[in-house]
Amino acid sequence: MEPLPEPDFRPLGRKAYGSIPHLPGSRTGPADRHLSPALARICTERVRDAREHIVVLEKLDGSCVAAARVGDAVLALGREGRLAARSPNESRRLWAAWVAVHTERFLAVLQPGERLVGEWLALAHGTRYVLPHEPFVAFDLMRDGERLPWHSVTERVRAGGFVTPGLIHEGGPLGIEAAMERLQGGGFHGAMEPVEGAVWRVERREGSAVRVEFLAKYVRPEKVDGSLLPENTGRAAVWNWRPEAPQP
Repeated sequence: MEPLPEPDFRPLGRKAYGSIPHLPGSRTGPADRHLSPALARICTERVRDAREHIVVLEKLDGSCVAAARVGDAVLALGREGRLAARSPNESRRLWAAWVAVHTERFLAVLQPGERLVGEWLALAHGTRYVLPHEPFVAFDLMRDGERLPWHSVTERVRAGGFVTPGLIHEGGPLGIEAAMERLQGGGFHGAMEPVEGAVWRVERREGSAVRVEFLAKYVRPEKVDGSLLPENTGRAAVWNWRPEAPQP
């Protein structure tokens, strides 16, 4: 029997997903950074020209995870790129088990070398959800450091029947206040607390092609990260979904 990889092993040799800079007024942590004012204005006020296209999506409050295709295998990873099955975190191990059950769906979406990144909502971090769908919501499809444009993401994930974040707006810029107003009442995914925020994707047409220029996010200032996690509360974990519960 081959020895199991070390817990710190990263199959891709990199993180599965990087950090997204914040828009002005967004709640940030010590390691976060803000987008430059010039780029923030493109998201919320004025694009540079008609070739720019803005997509605004609901930001979900869970664990960022990825499913990476290596040959004909699909590896369940945490955001940092480590194998979820080897994680000490129960929610990450549940993600690995879920990927194993749904491997054929991921293979229908991914080409070798690609990874599908999304939010794993099984464990409540700071927001409880009454999920109207399965606990994984896909928000990016990547190869190395390159993102597919949003219309390609939605077309590709349809082959696997995956859920994507609620679409707040598509077209020109959208202000932060307008975006958050559209998320009142629980947003698109059954949030029981105020929705965490929104993500702006700035894409640009170049001839017949479209590329993702950059992403930005806004998190409401009063949001407290991990306010429901047992290591912060001293109480039992709060689950939005468990495998023994009836699944949508």
